[in-house]
Amino acid sequence: MKKALVIGIDSYALAPLSGCVNDATAVAQLLETNGDGSPNFSVRVVTSNDAPVTGALLSDVISELFKGEAETAVLYFAGHGLVNPDTNAGYIVSQDGRKGAWGMSLAEILGLANESYPRIKSTVIILDCCHSGYAGEVAGLPAANASIISTGVTILTATHREGLAAEGQRHGIFTEILLDGLAGGCSDIRGNITPAALYSHVDQTLGAWEQRPIYKANVQTFITLRQIAPKVPLEVLRRLPVYFPDPASIYRLDPSYEEDRRNVAELDHIPVNPDNARVFKELQRCNRHGLVVPVGAEHMYYAAINSTGCRLTAIGAHYRNLALMKRI
Repeated sequence: MKKALVIGIDSYALAPLSGCVNDATAVAQLLETNGDGSPNFSVRVVTSNDAPVTGALLSDVISELFKGEAETAVLYFAGHGLVNPDTNAGYIVSQDGRKGAWGMSLAEILGLANESYPRIKSTVIILDCCHSGYAGEVAGLPAANASIISTGVTILTATHREGLAAEGQRHGIFTEILLDGLAGGCSDIRGNITPAALYSHVDQTLGAWEQRPIYKANVQTFITLRQIAPKVPLEVLRRLPVYFPDPASIYRLDPSYEEDRRNVAELDHIPVNPDNARVFKELQRCNRHGLVVPVGAEHMYYAAINSTGCRLTAIGAHYRNLALMKRI
């Protein structure tokens, strides 16, 4: 019950582009499956390599996306975008776009998304085109007016309403970073990739002098666009309350937790405890991902060798709390 419409247009008569079809193809491939190969979104791809993407076709396929029921619907568009200064209305531009019939208005797209709730619980609109930050505004009103976004709708755009979306060697600058995020560059500890995390990933990567992405949302539920392998196995996260009975606990370590004694021959008389070694490997993995830090030592190795311990970080305490509430 997750569906995605991915559109890419390169073949414009007056101002052809070079990376939008590549963008659409790559985004579609990532959305189709999760990191383990399991099915994710049912994806429909529409590109100018396959057939002319006319205004009529844009209207038909986008309207079809917002029909019926779904847990999540994603609309991705890469191509030209513009704001008509005479009417203050924004558009994604079709191949046959021309004055008076540019393609499909962003107001119409948002209207379809707004009206689809609650049949479609979550909608994510991702636009890699110039002036895409207009999405969510009200046509004909000044730019300072508040956006009208209904429940369940998220908008992620390559640039603000006055900005231009740049192309790279193979992909749009925005989409290239987006692809890195979808591949796992912005996943959380549990392997979830969300629209908010994608925005943060793009925002942090683009500098102050480059195009600035826009994020708008009115959501009440957690949206996952893709899942990859958790950075820390879920069963390990569920054991955090066992290792740390309260958030301030220190898990005591000693040399029996560390299997590698090559540099400390004087400890050879202390046998390695296999159960302790297993726990220590789990805690080391938590340490690598910022959930746990050693106490009184620079590295977890020395915390074991010197019989100190480790404690939770703030984010570690958060995941411990989630485990206590059985939300992992």
